[in-house]
Amino acid sequence: MPEIEIRPAVTADIPLLVKIDHSYQTIYVWQMDRIIEEGQLSVNFREIRLPRSVRVDYPYNPKDLSSEWNQQSAILIACMEAIPVGYVRVKEQVLPSSAWISDLVVRPDLRRKGIATGLLLAAQDWAFQHHWKRVVIEMQSKNFPAIRLSMKMGYEFCGYHDHYYSNQDIALFFARGIH
Repeated sequence: MPEIEIRPAVTADIPLLVKIDHSYQTIYVWQMDRIIEEGQLSVNFREIRLPRSVRVDYPYNPKDLSSEWNQQSAILIACMEAIPVGYVRVKEQVLPSSAWISDLVVRPDLRRKGIATGLLLAAQDWAFQHHWKRVVIEMQSKNFPAIRLSMKMGYEFCGYHDHYYSNQDIALFFARGIH
């Protein structure tokens, strides 16, 4: 496999990033169970295996990246032979002392080859250089590949938001401190 270069995005990269297929396949999801009793509220997530693999659409419209990209704190891209094949979008000041990752996307034919890990490490390095104390990643409860990657990279589940996305999906949040 050719070497991956990770660098900040420039204006010319954005149309290429928008064209990447942002959907993903999964056979597992995190299902939320909520029990409300007098004086008590319990929320549990459990890993559920689906009867078959499903294709899940990305919760954000990739075309919005064109109009929003200069409002981000950082968009780092992974390139192979000078062609963008993935990106991570980082925002600052969503939470105190935290960098917030809302997008981590890799071209489908290149997934599971370490590119997302490299992008996540680059985002952590960027956050460290900007003196942030932790990184938070948001993802759909259906995005099992991202959940697994986050946990593999030392991120811990730290919360959720029901009906977070425009399609009413649940957002899960994973965080880790950086040093």
